[in-house]
Amino acid sequence: MVPVNHTYALSSWTPAVFSFLAFIFAVFLMLAVLMILTGFLGEKRVNENKLRPYESGIIPTGSVPLRYPVPFFLVAVFFLIFDVEGAFIFSWAVAVEALGVKAMVQMTFFIFVLLMGLVYIWFKGGLALKEGKDKRAERR
Repeated sequence: MVPVNHTYALSSWTPAVFSFLAFIFAVFLMLAVLMILTGFLGEKRVNENKLRPYESGIIPTGSVPLRYPVPFFLVAVFFLIFDVEGAFIFSWAVAVEALGVKAMVQMTFFIFVLLMGLVYIWFKGGLALKEGKDKRAERR
């Protein structure tokens, strides 16, 4: 029986990295093949049905009775993002004693980045709902 020589063996993470790289290569190869095939085989004629807006399989008729302003959706997306992050912070707070000081420093950095994102959104006007109305009033 020959003893195992570990000096020539790969580290424990190398096979996983190789298979991950092989997976990424296979995905890019498949995407390239699909895009090339779509470019050659796809129909290139434009007709009325292709230019028609499509929503849930219903053919649109008339105009939209109620239009929501874009800032409304931005606030909804920001709320969703901060809500998910709040759930992450809450789960960390439950286990704060078991996680120790290192997790405390990491969470402090996370909250700092979160606050910087909020300040950035605030200065860019993402939370201002009246701005859209004022711009429309100025145009009239």
